[in-house]
Amino acid sequence: MLSAILLQAAAGATLGKLGAAIGAGLAAIGAGIGIGNIGASAMEAIARQPESVGEIRSNMIVAAALIEGVAFFAVIICALVIFI
Repeated sequence: MLSAILLQAAAGATLGKLGAAIGAGLAAIGAGIGIGNIGASAMEAIARQPESVGEIRSNMIVAAALIEGVAFFAVIICALVIFI
């Protein structure tokens, strides 16, 4: 009985680590897609209004930094799940 409980606990830890690894990968992929969309939209906006390059660029950098911060936070949480 005790060995069955220990085996279930070990299997659950393995599945938890697998889920955390998948979550970290999804966070990185989602951030990459989001930053890519921001860059594409910014280039399109600059092509339409070349005189507002500075404002568009600064807004793009702020939005990309926010997305990257959230993705970094998600990856850190997944790493904590894996190692703790």
